[in-house]
Amino acid sequence: MNNELTLLLIIIAATFAMFLSGRLRLDLVAMAALLALYAFDLLSVEETLAGFSHPLVLMIAGLFVVGGGLFRTGVADAMGRWLERRAGHSVAALSVAVMLVAALLSAFISSTGTVAVLIPVVMALAYARKVHASKLMIPLAFGSLFGGMLTLIGTPPNLIVSSVRVDAGLGAFGFFDFTVPGLAMLSLGVAYFALVGDRLLPERGELSSASSAPDDQELAREYGLKQRLMRLLVPATSKLAGMSLTDSAMRSQYAVTAMAISSATARGRQTRRAEAGSVIHAGDELIVAGSAAAMINLCDALGLKQLDVQPELPPAVRLIESVVPPRSHFAGKTLRELRLHSGAGVTVLAHRSVASEPMAPPELDRRIETGDAMLITGRIAALQRLAENGRDLVLLGGDLNQRTRRTKKAPLAIMVMLLMLLAMTFNLLPNVIAVLTAAVAMLLLRCLTVEEALVGINWESVILIAAILPMATALENTGGMSLAANALFELARGYGPHALLLAVFVLTSGLSQLVSNTATTVLAAPIALNAATALQINPDAVLMTVAIAASTAFLTPVASPVNTLVYNPGNYRFADFARIGLPLQLLLLLATLLLVPLLFPL
Repeated sequence: MNNELTLLLIIIAATFAMFLSGRLRLDLVAMAALLALYAFDLLSVEETLAGFSHPLVLMIAGLFVVGGGLFRTGVADAMGRWLERRAGHSVAALSVAVMLVAALLSAFISSTGTVAVLIPVVMALAYARKVHASKLMIPLAFGSLFGGMLTLIGTPPNLIVSSVRVDAGLGAFGFFDFTVPGLAMLSLGVAYFALVGDRLLPERGELSSASSAPDDQELAREYGLKQRLMRLLVPATSKLAGMSLTDSAMRSQYAVTAMAISSATARGRQTRRAEAGSVIHAGDELIVAGSAAAMINLCDALGLKQLDVQPELPPAVRLIESVVPPRSHFAGKTLRELRLHSGAGVTVLAHRSVASEPMAPPELDRRIETGDAMLITGRIAALQRLAENGRDLVLLGGDLNQRTRRTKKAPLAIMVMLLMLLAMTFNLLPNVIAVLTAAVAMLLLRCLTVEEALVGINWESVILIAAILPMATALENTGGMSLAANALFELARGYGPHALLLAVFVLTSGLSQLVSNTATTVLAAPIALNAATALQINPDAVLMTVAIAASTAFLTPVASPVNTLVYNPGNYRFADFARIGLPLQLLLLLATLLLVPLLFPL
């Protein structure tokens, strides 16, 4: 092993270690690794920058825009409403329906976006059918992962293996080349959940006694907010009389959140939602949330009188569950830094991080992470702005998402997508040109705005791919690619080509549980292709194995963004994914070893 290869392997190991730690964004780590490759003369300037002009990178960015057009026009929401009407009543029937709808959407648009759209639908479905949400959330996430296996554009790993095939002079995979093996894997997944899923999936959370989503009182109890509520009187002698909520510093200084204000009028007491600019008068009654110690401190400091503990929430206060999705601007920041209460007109009342109990009221200086659940309240207009953005918080209740869709543009969005698929299927245009044309058409037809398109692009994924692609070039330049391929060659020469498929699946799938499956595929696909070439076996077999294995991120809640998204809504524990995902992963491994050689003879 030469010095250059040793240095490269150190950089790769450090990069994947940083990916695994989660301390920095993936794209930042990848960019740092790319600059390190150039600094140590492992890549030329042209090779360093080649990833940013690669057709694959442009194609993935364009697909986010096309998917955004479908979301903004309500196409995905319509599929969710169809699911609500057509799903059965048993857990098995519901799981199958949820998986099929998620897979169909994820075959053409982002799996993360699909799950974000369908979570509120599936939550409502669970309440309506009196089924624990924990029975349906993992099928939703896994269904979206299976959907990525169905088409060329279903998931970035499919596009990457197709790009590797092009670089080898073999041409791109066809749009539906993934469909037959993908359908086989989806069928196995559906059968798995239909037959044994009900026994493996946990029953967590309380079932609603009504055939609808939980009301505000239920949410208050579930998040531990009910036990922290108190009604306070503002006497004429109180320092709070005549002061606005913002000036009172009630939330920031005393850790108490004002939720409602009840004032005496000629028609009796009238209750309104407490807002940052609300002025409090003598004789007003406040419904506040906070710990007992915080309440005592507040009353002593401002001269308030306690009237009642654990009062009912007034109708003026609307509670909505939400989840922090991947790429949210909220992730990594504290509530104090975000200033949602005074800035956006939205108040976070309770916060539940992954693998922790709900915290009500939340700690203002605790950092928010992807997958965290938050109970929020606010003006309808403010909540609608959050729903329309969709990037920072996924709202789990109400019809706020549907109000922001441009449903009249839905036929145009569907037409654009169908024309794009037609062009890609029959090679009427190069794939990248077909996708970019569709993205521009979505903008020109006003299915979404330029601002929405820019917000909807997963820049972390785009930059990650652009920065990681040259790492494969560095492996080639230093002889690392040949070394890894030779190791796989020796394994397969001793045990046969099926051993190569087994090794490729285990390597790709194993790494995909820990780090980005995109980064894993960028390195695994060319190595597997070189090994197949050396063995003189069909390269499509190993590339298809890489693509399938990269989508089997079943074992942990952090293996895929969709797993993280469903973690809190499903009330899951970390080990639930391994218990449910490991048998499924082994099943798919066996199916891949049997099916891929039949479809792509070795």
